[in-house]
Amino acid sequence: MPQEQNKKQREDTENTRKENEKLKDEKISEYGQTILENNPKHYKIHLLSIVGEIEGHENLPSGSKTTKYDHVLPQLAQIEDDKKIEGLLVLLNTSGGDVDAGLAIAEMISSLSIPTVSLVLGGSHSIGGPLAVSTDYSFIVPSGAMIIHPVRMSGMVIGAPQTYDYFKRTQDRITGFIASHSHISQKRLEEMMINTAELTKDLGTILIGEDAVREGLIDEVGGIRDALNRLYQMVDKKRGKQAKKEEIS
Repeated sequence: MPQEQNKKQREDTENTRKENEKLKDEKISEYGQTILENNPKHYKIHLLSIVGEIEGHENLPSGSKTTKYDHVLPQLAQIEDDKKIEGLLVLLNTSGGDVDAGLAIAEMISSLSIPTVSLVLGGSHSIGGPLAVSTDYSFIVPSGAMIIHPVRMSGMVIGAPQTYDYFKRTQDRITGFIASHSHISQKRLEEMMINTAELTKDLGTILIGEDAVREGLIDEVGGIRDALNRLYQMVDKKRGKQAKKEEIS
């Protein structure tokens, strides 16, 4: 009888493990998210991928690769609520997208209480700028690119002074956020936005790898190893502070 019970327990444990693996795979395929926890010190890191175009209130064509803000925001709230999660790694390869949706995600990331690190891979253009700098520390791979350009609007535009004011205020929201979360000034960002010498059919500036670091937009050039090592150090530091608080109390 005890042998049968042990066998059943082992089978239940194995079934639970397989179910967890299945859920993990589904989460990666559907949302580009997973938990990284197989490291030597068992840091529990949440991986968030922001790829394609940032989708706002309207659905983009089914053939487009998108990141849906209505999926990401609840996940970020869940991360903040889950005390087992010790850090967040954000991988970015985005062409930009909806301003309000992008800023909403950026504000959520910047307000998390756990250590956060971002890594720009292929690119983080347009509204991807605030997303890249929303973390505590940011990396960009040597070939990664960031495009800084003025705000655009699709659909009907009314030719009135109020329209220009709206554009300016929206642009100030973006440049203000970037300036307050990086080492670049709002004035320098605005200068790069109206640059006419780099983009053949548009205003703006393209920053590749080291250029983004030199301008103060991104903290460091590096890859996934550098980003994870930095995040581990930040988690270690927070663990140390918590341990001291527990000793005092």
